[in-house]
Amino acid sequence: VRGRLHVLKGSGGNVGVLVTDEGVVLIDDKFERNAPGILAKVKTLTDKPLRYVLNTHHHGDHSGGNAALQADGVEVVAHENARANIVRNNQAGAPHLSFEEQINLHLGGTEVRALYFGRAHTNGDSIIYFPQLRTIHTGDMFVRGAPFIDYGNGGSALEWDDTLNSVLQLEFDTVIPGHGPVGTRDDLIQWKDDFETYRQRIGELSRSGKKPDDAQTELDMSDVQGWSVGGLQMRSMPGLFQELR
Repeated sequence: VRGRLHVLKGSGGNVGVLVTDEGVVLIDDKFERNAPGILAKVKTLTDKPLRYVLNTHHHGDHSGGNAALQADGVEVVAHENARANIVRNNQAGAPHLSFEEQINLHLGGTEVRALYFGRAHTNGDSIIYFPQLRTIHTGDMFVRGAPFIDYGNGGSALEWDDTLNSVLQLEFDTVIPGHGPVGTRDDLIQWKDDFETYRQRIGELSRSGKKPDDAQTELDMSDVQGWSVGGLQMRSMPGLFQELR
């Protein structure tokens, strides 16, 4: 991606891999089944040990490898709400370290900041900021295409906008999304605008008396590149209709 920061794609969320002379930091760790493959990939980059994992949020495609990596002595860090969600949902690998607003990690001359700006995809989303590299990892606060809003774990379509406004106060050029190809600051700004269009159109459907299931056929996003309505997004619709009404 930039400098000694890499991204590992494949199944599950995008994993950030920061290599330093004192060890490796991962941003997320996909599913449990991916842990051996992640470790193997890291070994192709460096012989330094994996030291830390920073979870962007609690979902299993981003934190599922926690327990396997903890068993190897890796320290996992997440926002306090993300940790609470892991515990409440009976997921393995609850982090031993959590934070309220910000935690800074200094390793091998590189600074990594995990920052919490508020509700979005869930109530525990962290932005991971590499200030020296002018790069962020957003987790699922930014993905390619329509988002999933996890209302069961504190997500909010309305507060998501304010959260992204805070993210955009950071100085960065490059963005690793939760899913999809690495992008730029402008890509994030465009996605934020597209999300506003999405909210407005669903709000109109909700206020006109349509039901959440109607969004599958009634919501037209054909003029917004890469956005479609269906699958996982439909799980958000009952909560989204209620919030926007």
